[in-house]
Amino acid sequence: MSAAKDPDKGRETREKLLDGALRTLTEQGIAKTSARSIAAAAGVNQALVFYHFGSVDELLAAACRYGTEQRVALYRDRLAGIGSLSELLAFGREMHEEEREAGHVAVLGQLLAGAQTQPRLAAATAAGLALWVEEIEKVLARVLAASPLGEFTDVVGLARAVAASFVGLELYEGVDPVGTERALASLEQLSLLVGAVEDLGPLAQRAVRHRLRRSSRP
Repeated sequence: MSAAKDPDKGRETREKLLDGALRTLTEQGIAKTSARSIAAAAGVNQALVFYHFGSVDELLAAACRYGTEQRVALYRDRLAGIGSLSELLAFGREMHEEEREAGHVAVLGQLLAGAQTQPRLAAATAAGLALWVEEIEKVLARVLAASPLGEFTDVVGLARAVAASFVGLELYEGVDPVGTERALASLEQLSLLVGAVEDLGPLAQRAVRHRLRRSSRP
């Protein structure tokens, strides 16, 4: 059976190209990412980029989802064990360090840069980020269910705000690490305030809900 018709060989080649694309984005940036540079990183013939994906853009789009799926799967169990907003923030700090050390922040930055001018890449990057949003949404729905703030919180919107903040801080750290640390510290202070509200007794929580309902009326 030829390599082109061998499904295992084809799958192996695709994975090499996907890994090669992510490595090229990290090490060379999107401006120098081409069929040639990706094939060199993957250790395969350049023609296989087009055979398996049709174009470099399609390969990058697939690599974006492939890479994100791997990272989300790595953290899914830890996310499932989070029981409070403060724990979610602590997890975010840990993941921030791990992702930066692994080079995935650089990949995200390059994909976002390319997405500004390449609609196909923009759609793929958005789809990749949506995987993170989905996991964060599950955590927020769970931890806010028993909170007096839960009924006043748009969990879907908040999940996107959290994801957008994380992405922004990841990229911002490259130019202002001190400012990033202050931003994270401010979020910790906010989580402490939320925790204080959640620790109030039933009467106090009822008063908080009443005040929030009045404030939310048109």
